Amino acid sequence: MRLLLILCMLIYGLAMLFILLYSVAQAHLLYRFRLSQKQSTRPAPPAPEVWPTVTVQLPVYNEKYVVERLIDSVAALDYPADKLEIQLLDDSDDETTEIIKKTLLQYPYLKFQHIRRANRSGYKAGALKYGLELAQGEYIAIFDADFTPQPDFLKNTIPYFANPNLGMVQTRWTHLNKDYSLLTRLQALALDAHFFIEQVGRNNQHAFINFNGTGGVWRKTTILDAGNWHDDTLTEDLDLSYRAQLKGWQFLYLPEVESPAELPPVMSALKSQQFRWTKGGAEVAVKHLGKVLRSGKSLQTKYHALAHLLNSSVFVAVLLASLASIPLLWAKVNNQLPPAAFEVAEVMLLSFVVISLVYFQANFLGKSTGINRVAGFVLYYPLFLSVSMGMALHNAVAVWEGWTGRKSAFIRTPKFNLEGRKHTWQQNFYLSLKMPFTTYLEGLLGLLFLGVATWSGAQGEYVLLVFHSMLAVGYLLVFYQSVLSYRRS
Repeated sequence: MRLLLILCMLIYGLAMLFILLYSVAQAHLLYRFRLSQKQSTRPAPPAPEVWPTVTVQLPVYNEKYVVERLIDSVAALDYPADKLEIQLLDDSDDETTEIIKKTLLQYPYLKFQHIRRANRSGYKAGALKYGLELAQGEYIAIFDADFTPQPDFLKNTIPYFANPNLGMVQTRWTHLNKDYSLLTRLQALALDAHFFIEQVGRNNQHAFINFNGTGGVWRKTTILDAGNWHDDTLTEDLDLSYRAQLKGWQFLYLPEVESPAELPPVMSALKSQQFRWTKGGAEVAVKHLGKVLRSGKSLQTKYHALAHLLNSSVFVAVLLASLASIPLLWAKVNNQLPPAAFEVAEVMLLSFVVISLVYFQANFLGKSTGINRVAGFVLYYPLFLSVSMGMALHNAVAVWEGWTGRKSAFIRTPKFNLEGRKHTWQQNFYLSLKMPFTTYLEGLLGLLFLGVATWSGAQGEYVLLVFHSMLAVGYLLVFYQSVLSYRRS
C-alpha cells in the first residue's frame, strides 16, 4: 500500500511540476506581451509601387452551409483584380460542389479556379500542396471555410513582405458568433489568450510562432524551401511553421489585423477540433522537438518551443494529477504520508494563478467596458477552467495517440453559419450521430469527482475540495453537452 501511495505521489508531483514549468513559460509570455505594449507602435510599411500577384487558397471539404459566405467575402477583397488568383480547392463529395459552381457565376470578372482532385489524398495538406503546384502567385493567402476575411486583408499584410527574410504573416482570429452560447464564449476566452498574449509574446522575442492554418499569408518560396506541405501530422500548419523557422525564415504576427471566423457552437464539433489540434500538436512535437533542441537557437527560445510543442500535454498532466489526488487525499486524511509532501504540492497550485493572469489580461483587451470585462471574467473564467479540466480525458487520449504514432484520418470540424441565423445546429447534416466511448467515461468521472469533492469538504480539505469540485463540474458539463450535441432532431 505504501509503495502504491509513493507511486501516486510521484505521478502527482511530476504532473504538477510539468504544469508549473508550463506556467513559467506563460508568465514570461505575459511579461513579453506587457513589454510590447510599452514599445512604440510599429509603423505600417508603405504600399509597394506595384502590387505582387497573390494566390488565395480556400481548402474546402463538404461545407454547404458556409462556402457561399466564404466566396462572397474573398470576392470582396480590395486588391487589383489582375493580381489576384483565387483557388477553390474543393474535395467535396456532396452538394457543396454545385453551390460553388453557382456562386462563382456571380464573379466572372475575378480569377476564380475551381480545382477538383481525383481523391482526397493528404486531406487539407494534400489539397494545399496540389493547389500550390498550380498557383501563379508570389504569395499564398489561406482561409478555411468558416472565415470571412476583411476587404483590406491583403493590403494590410502584403507590404510587410518587403523584408526579404519574412516567410509568413499571421493575423488575429476574431469571432463571428462569440455570444451565441456559453460554449462559444468559453472558446473565445481561450483563443483570445493565444492570439493576444502567446502569439505576441513569442513574436516579440523572436521565438517560434505558428501559422494557425488560416488567416495568414505565406511567401511561396518559403513553403517550397521548407519542404512543402506534409500530411504526416494532423496539424500541417504547425509542422510547416517549425520547418520554415528552423530553415531561418522570419515570421510576423499582426494582432491589429483581424480575421473573423466561426466558433464551433456544440460540444461534438469542439471535440472534433480539439482532438485534431491536440493530437497533431503531439505528432509535431515527436517530429521536431529533437531538431529544435539540437538547433543553434538560444536556450530561452528552446524553452518556449518546448512549452509550445508540449502545450497539449498539459491535459495528460491534469488527468494524471486529478486521478492520483484521490488516493493521496485518503492518505492525508489517514496520516499515511508526511504533511510536508502536501504542502509542496499545494505550492505548485500557484501555477493556476499564473495561467489565470494570462487569461485575465487577454480578457481586458476586448472592446467592452472595464466593468463588463471584469464581470465577464469573474463569471466565465471558473467555468472555462472547469470545462478545460473536463476535456482532459478526451484530449489526453488524442495526445497519447500522437505520442505513440497511431494514425487517424483528418476529421474536419462541422461548420454551421449560425452567425447569420440561417440554420440551427440541430439541423446540421455533418454532425456525428455516434457518441464515442470516452463520453460515457467523462460522465463516470464527473460522478466520481462529485463524490470525492463531497468527501473532501467533509474532511476539511478545502484546497482539494475546490480542485475536485471543478473537476466534477467540468466532466459533468462536458458529458451533458456531448450527449446533447450527438442527438440530432
